[in-house]
Amino acid sequence: MKPVLLVTKEFTFDAAHQLPNYDGKCERLHGHTWRLQVTVRAEVDPADGIAFDFVELKRVVGDRVVSELDHAYLNDLLPHPSAENLCLWVWNRCRDLPLHEVRCWETPTSFATLRADLQEGGEIPPFET
Repeated sequence: MKPVLLVTKEFTFDAAHQLPNYDGKCERLHGHTWRLQVTVRAEVDPADGIAFDFVELKRVVGDRVVSELDHAYLNDLLPHPSAENLCLWVWNRCRDLPLHEVRCWETPTSFATLRADLQEGGEIPPFET
C-alpha cells in the first residue's frame, strides 16, 4: 500500500470583475490580486518519492487557468464571477487532474473552497458558463 498525499501549488493573478445582481459596492467594476490554490491527491511513487510533480501542476494550471485569467475582465468568462464560481470554473478546466481541492481568494481574508467530498455523491458536476 502506497501513502497518499495532497500536493498543492499556489498561483496569483490580477483580474477585474463586477458582481451583477449584488447590492453593494462589489456590483461596480473593481479589481483584485487573486490567489489560487490547486490541490491534487496522489500516491507517492516509491521510485522517485513524488506523488505529483509540482512542475507539471504549475504547467497545467498555468496554461489552462492563469493564462486565461491574468489581467482579464472575469465577466467576459463568467456571467457571475464570484470566488465561488471561479472555483467551479477552475475545477472544470482541470478536471482530468486528481483534484482534491480548489481554493480561490478574492481578498487576503476572503476565499471560497471547492472539494468533491463536500458534494452530494462526491462529484463536481461540469460547470456551464
